Amino acid sequence: MSFGWADLLIPDWPAPAGVRACVTTRRGGVSAAPFDALNLGDHVGDDPLAVAENRRRLQALLGCRAAWLDQVHGVAVVEADPNRVLEADASWSATPGVACTVMTADCLPVLFCDRAGTRVAAVHAGWRGLVAGVLEASVAALGCPADQVLAWLGPAIGPQAFEVGAEVREAFLAQHPEAAAAFVPSVNPGRFMADLYQLARIRLAAAGVSAVYGGGLCTFSDATRFYSYRRAPRSGRLASLVWLEPTPA
Repeated sequence: MSFGWADLLIPDWPAPAGVRACVTTRRGGVSAAPFDALNLGDHVGDDPLAVAENRRRLQALLGCRAAWLDQVHGVAVVEADPNRVLEADASWSATPGVACTVMTADCLPVLFCDRAGTRVAAVHAGWRGLVAGVLEASVAALGCPADQVLAWLGPAIGPQAFEVGAEVREAFLAQHPEAAAAFVPSVNPGRFMADLYQLARIRLAAAGVSAVYGGGLCTFSDATRFYSYRRAPRSGRLASLVWLEPTPA
């Protein structure tokens, strides 16, 4: 299967020149069902050779080196290192050609850059990471005033599909009472439908980040383009990447 830029999602944000970003879809890889086709997760039971080829294709197309993470739903933010797989849920970089990379299959990927175009970051934010403060930690890692930060929210499970327990709602409300607007009672008693996008926007606003773009794509509902763990627990992973374009030699 051929693979090109048309198989990727390109963020709709006013990033400065030199900042590049994308999100992969299911299209363009060599993995067999149920991981078909561009699975980038090496921890989901897919053929390791297929995952390696998918990653090779991606990096060859983008012209950068991806810095993969061992994601644990925490708040650790590390400097992106393409030579090591670090345990963290976010990474930042000021090095051209090194792509901050996170994998998701329902959790929310958030990409950051500064308005000067000198530093970027990528974050894996499920509800646990959001409530624990992974976005705030990532904004701090950018090392610039919050009003100089741009954020883009990538594809995640939508509010019509993300059912959670009352304890999740209470955890968010304990920190930000306005988060009540992001929860709607489910048809199942004691359960709520949660809006990850709205929760992220609330927390970013509280951190001083007002330039927030993206949101609205649902991984659960769009089986053609996206993997979704809630839809099919045995599935692949999407990758969201942001990097500084290398300076031509």
